[in-house]
Amino acid sequence: MATDGDVRCSFPFAVLLLLLMAVIADCHTEKRGIYLVLMEEDPLAFRPGLGGKRVEPHSEVYKAHAKHVVDSHDRLLQTTLDSGSYNKLYSFKHIVNGFSVHTTPSQAKKLEHAAGVTMVERDSGAKTMTTYTPEFLGLPEGIWSKEGGDENAGEGLVIGFVDTGINPQHPSFAYDPTNPYSSSNGTSQFKGGLCEVGPGFPEGSCNGKIVTARFFSAGAQAAADLNASYDFLSPLDAVGHGSHVASTAAGNSGVPVVLNGFFYGRASGMAPRARIAVYKAIYPTIGTMADVVSAIDQATMDGVDILTLSIGPDTPPEDTMTFLNVFDIFMLFARRAGVFVVQAAGNQGPGPSTVVSFSPWALGAAASGTDRAYPGTLVLGNGQRIGGVGLSGPTFGNGLLQYKLVLARDAIKMNGAFPRTAQYVEECQFAEALDPFLVQGSVVICIFSTGFFNGNSTLTAIIDTAKTLGFMGFVLVANPNYGDFIAEPLPFSVPGILIPSVAETQIIAEYYEQQTYRDERGIAVRYGGRAAIGEGRISSMAGRAPIVSRFSSRGPDFIDKTRKPVDVLKPDILAPGHQVWAAWSPISILDPILSGYNFALLSGTSMATPHVAGIAALIKQVNPSWSPSMIASAMSTTATIFDNHGEPIMAEGYDVGSLYPSTHFDFGAGFISPNHAIDPGLVLTSGFEDYINFLCSLPSINPATIRAITGGTCTQFLSYLSDLNLPSVTISELKGSRKVHRSLKNIGSKQETYLCSVIPPKGVIVSLNPASFTISPDSTQDLEIQLNVSQAMEDYSFGGIVLTGSFNHIVRIPISVLPVSV
Repeated sequence: MATDGDVRCSFPFAVLLLLLMAVIADCHTEKRGIYLVLMEEDPLAFRPGLGGKRVEPHSEVYKAHAKHVVDSHDRLLQTTLDSGSYNKLYSFKHIVNGFSVHTTPSQAKKLEHAAGVTMVERDSGAKTMTTYTPEFLGLPEGIWSKEGGDENAGEGLVIGFVDTGINPQHPSFAYDPTNPYSSSNGTSQFKGGLCEVGPGFPEGSCNGKIVTARFFSAGAQAAADLNASYDFLSPLDAVGHGSHVASTAAGNSGVPVVLNGFFYGRASGMAPRARIAVYKAIYPTIGTMADVVSAIDQATMDGVDILTLSIGPDTPPEDTMTFLNVFDIFMLFARRAGVFVVQAAGNQGPGPSTVVSFSPWALGAAASGTDRAYPGTLVLGNGQRIGGVGLSGPTFGNGLLQYKLVLARDAIKMNGAFPRTAQYVEECQFAEALDPFLVQGSVVICIFSTGFFNGNSTLTAIIDTAKTLGFMGFVLVANPNYGDFIAEPLPFSVPGILIPSVAETQIIAEYYEQQTYRDERGIAVRYGGRAAIGEGRISSMAGRAPIVSRFSSRGPDFIDKTRKPVDVLKPDILAPGHQVWAAWSPISILDPILSGYNFALLSGTSMATPHVAGIAALIKQVNPSWSPSMIASAMSTTATIFDNHGEPIMAEGYDVGSLYPSTHFDFGAGFISPNHAIDPGLVLTSGFEDYINFLCSLPSINPATIRAITGGTCTQFLSYLSDLNLPSVTISELKGSRKVHRSLKNIGSKQETYLCSVIPPKGVIVSLNPASFTISPDSTQDLEIQLNVSQAMEDYSFGGIVLTGSFNHIVRIPISVLPVSV
């Protein structure tokens, strides 16, 4: 029998053993992730007997079938996964049959082998792809005038936005009861949706301009601890990105843009009378693909006409082909349901194969600047004027009065108790590091150094320092150790200017040293330099444009993570995406420098995407019977490859200020031309079955896999992927010769004769058959394109087919080809 002593001795040992076992178990605990699962059974929108893609989602039969689909998902999870090991987040049922689940990798592995499951993909996350453009695109005198002016442009159409939400109080989204919206008259397929309320988004936020507003947060809540102070569980936009995107596409016309009391002009969306459907799926803390694809499913169910995706993954999928990741599959089925889908091409440029828009069924938008700039000026005491950037007012005296010029490094407190790091010593990040007596009323020079290079320093901190210590103004100059930096015009609430050029910085430094007196220790004892900051808020409209922006992701398109090229042109189209004024959320939780503002000047393919979406609505308004494929073709074949000087479009390179002749892998078919796209003459179209045949023709693909994932049957294998009837020809490996076919349809009202001509890519001989043709309205014409290698090349070469019609229609089909052997 054990004694009391035995018990006292064994008890702590048992506790220790249990703790050790718990630690060991914890070490082997799998971390949960979000998984997206696709199922075999047809989704409701395309299920036989439910009315095809025009199914009424509020009918009793729809609800009954929806319940059946959801129940099947629940049964699968219950019978396949361990109890308590998972949490189902969503059931997808309208355009895709599937669900998302929060579980462990080992449990997800079980789903891969479950009956009826066609695909399991780990959620890789999603993020945003971060006034004057209507005039630059020629809208007021062009397509707007054809539609009755800006007070009618986009009328009857609904544009959906999957993004960070919307600021419902913004004047860009206000509803004017004296000018109610008309019915769609058959133009729109929108059936209506819910208006969800929540923090910052009260009843009435859906006001007629905003017709639907929902939020999707199950993925975000599973993947991270959300902060209730800004991760609002409502459609409210705490970031600003979603509001910016929505107003660029469909914001009201003529809204005054005012920041810090300065009037910059008036802003308008591309289609100011289009209405807005909001699907919030990205949060300040995190974005998940589970929330994004659930939002796409709902937007398609609601019947939006255009779907704007200025968000998405910023890397290619790890374990599948680019065309077969879940995000692209959802876009495919949205397109099948009659929705025009436009997505951001990505912001990873200017390197090759950096696009994150892969598939031919979604239009990928590249970004360019317009001919507007906001030049700023620093005036030195010797009369020299240094160009820079900064949306700020001038120093007192409007540049006529000059003030003491002080280098921050010369104004630090000699005995201050702070680290002697760049952020304290030269980047003006901390007011306590500077001597107030020296910097008050002065123009202070801060240097771009380690903190800015590493992303730890901010302009907001400089502005706070300037306000605290009473700077007359600040200058942030380049650092020779880091080279030129990229400066974007941001609003400064104090006079300020960015000088991003090392060469210009050297001029300032030489002047400063000439005017500064130092003692034998090198310490500044008298400051003789003077400077003033000029007005930086007045725009200049004399620049060369468009120029492909440095950040805009480039082609060629590719098939997998190894970036093996594929015969699809990406990006598809070029649109304004650099320095775009649009609505903003004053919360601006991720950009403190924009906090409190209702407008922001932003750059990114996120900004190019809504330009294309709004123009698609204008085209649809004029041509209500056109399919998404016809709209995409019209944009492509009428795009221009020349800038406003009549020269070929240029592109920004790696080096700041560098330009090079751009190619179709920079700008796609060219810069969008809305006034020509409404009447293109001919279109090249592809439907769902064509895309299925394209997928079935991918290298090393099993047609059964395509059928399992898409439900589509391979009816015809393409001889080459380049035979998909796209408004472009792309061949990633041309050996000897290849014959490519295109089918064109006359969507004009008259019979027209076209002459066919070619600008051949270098190293390739191109011939067309027929050399000319006459085509009646609604008729089709086959075009045979014969390509023969005349010289092998180490890189792609570019050309194009030009079809010139007797009624002045000009149809351009870009050619991009890599001739590898004769």
